[in-house]
Amino acid sequence: MLTHLSIRDVVLIEKLDLALAPGLTVLTGETGAGKSILLDSLGLALGERASGGLVRSGATQASVSAIFEIDADHPVFALLDEHGIVREDPSDPVVLRRIVTPDARSRAYICDQPVGVGLLRRIGAYLVEIQGQHEQMGLADQSTHLDLLDAFGIAPTLREKTARSFRQWAAARAALKAARTDMEAAAREEEWLRQTVDDLERMAPQEGEEDALAAMRVSLQHDERRGEAVAAALSELTPRDRRSAAPAAALRSASRALARLLPAPTDTDTLAGSHQTQAQDALDALGKAEEALAEAEMLLSRLAADTEGDPRLLEETEERLFALRAEARKHNVSVAELPGFLVELKRRLAALDSGNAELARLETALTEARLEYEDAARALSAARKKAAEKLEKAVSAELRPVKLERARFIVSILPLEPDHWNSQGMEQASFLIAANPGQAPGPLAKVASGGELSRLMLALKVVLAERSDVGTLVFDEVDSGVGGATASSIGDRLHKVAQDVQVLVVTHSPQVAARGDHHLRIAKRVRNERTETLAEPLPHDARREEIARMLAGDTITDAARGAADSLLGHPS
Repeated sequence: MLTHLSIRDVVLIEKLDLALAPGLTVLTGETGAGKSILLDSLGLALGERASGGLVRSGATQASVSAIFEIDADHPVFALLDEHGIVREDPSDPVVLRRIVTPDARSRAYICDQPVGVGLLRRIGAYLVEIQGQHEQMGLADQSTHLDLLDAFGIAPTLREKTARSFRQWAAARAALKAARTDMEAAAREEEWLRQTVDDLERMAPQEGEEDALAAMRVSLQHDERRGEAVAAALSELTPRDRRSAAPAAALRSASRALARLLPAPTDTDTLAGSHQTQAQDALDALGKAEEALAEAEMLLSRLAADTEGDPRLLEETEERLFALRAEARKHNVSVAELPGFLVELKRRLAALDSGNAELARLETALTEARLEYEDAARALSAARKKAAEKLEKAVSAELRPVKLERARFIVSILPLEPDHWNSQGMEQASFLIAANPGQAPGPLAKVASGGELSRLMLALKVVLAERSDVGTLVFDEVDSGVGGATASSIGDRLHKVAQDVQVLVVTHSPQVAARGDHHLRIAKRVRNERTETLAEPLPHDARREEIARMLAGDTITDAARGAADSLLGHPS
């Protein structure tokens, strides 16, 4: 329900903060006092069209905020969630706010988050219905009538079964369409599919193969480089040509030459002294060098044997790796995706090979799903026809008390073409009215006059109030053109509706005003040479005076006060 309405700088209202309560709230005041401004302000917060003329003279902008307390399971929260409107605390109220500038530009907010006016209007329609002389929201919208009819007299299980079977039918239709699309695409690509599958099957890509091949390639390349280094070292110990001696041979030749300088046991012509010692030392060094060289040759030979590369294996590894990568580029996938790609192509081929059988199965499933939907929808249609008759009788019974006894209320149920069947069934419903005998029934908003339409809406609300998610109803001069017993009956029905939903009514009828649970008087005053509109809650004594004024006019008599007491249920 609407708990607070704050208005700033709208026409004659400079600042107005209203706290609103459950039940029936009546708004009264002299003609021109500004009651319509209140409704225009509320409409602004609900997303209605903005006008720069609403901005108070001299103000830079007008703003209206409407605060709603809503049950946690109200459908408005699904719409808020859908559009990312988040409240800090789930128990916080929903706040709708609108700002308008003199050039008719406006900004909209829900829970202080900027939104489009369209969303504000959709949210507002979930929260408030306005039935007035010049505008109607809610029941006048034909798109709501089927839901209202169902809420009035249809078991939820019937609607749920129809919606569920429609979803299953739609899923079966989508599956068949997808299968046909796949089959047609596969047929167009069959030659390519078969060739590609053959190529990939011959290649037989494996999971993780690229990484394994790349690692093997690096290892083989390292082996090759090590072998080349060892071979180069060994080659340095090998004569480059026939005229060159090997290092080992050169060392042996040097040793033999030097040995001739050393004395044999029988020699007399030898080196003497220190020269002999030096020669011996050199000969010993040559011997050690020869031994070291021999050891180096042996070690290098062993290393060459241990690090011998495998050029053929490296070549085969690189060929496999590069072939996989080329195939992956060809199909615009990664090497790692090739095995899965092959599986998908084989699936498409299999679908092509077994396509006719699969299509036949899906067509059978579609037929069964459609028959199931039609059975559920026909049961729902039969229930709706019975509910429509009951609703017509219930609303017709409420038309006489609101001075529409000559009107006929009709619930029209029209079948939809099969292409337009949906989760709600195979028909559409609309509420029609024939306001006078001999008049053809027509849509509510087009056939009835403003006052008639408001009273018709009241009659409908008496019957449907418990079935609607809207928590606040606003009636603007629903009692226009009636008085006496009819006005009293209208007041009784407004009070009855207000037992289930919050009702605000703008009225000039004392009989209606007396039935209110709460009373707001709208008045104008002049302050600092400017006219402004005020709204004040009336306690009992002030209500008595206001209702007496409504009965007697400007001069309030004791008789008028007594009549007011009588209407208020407090005889003098």
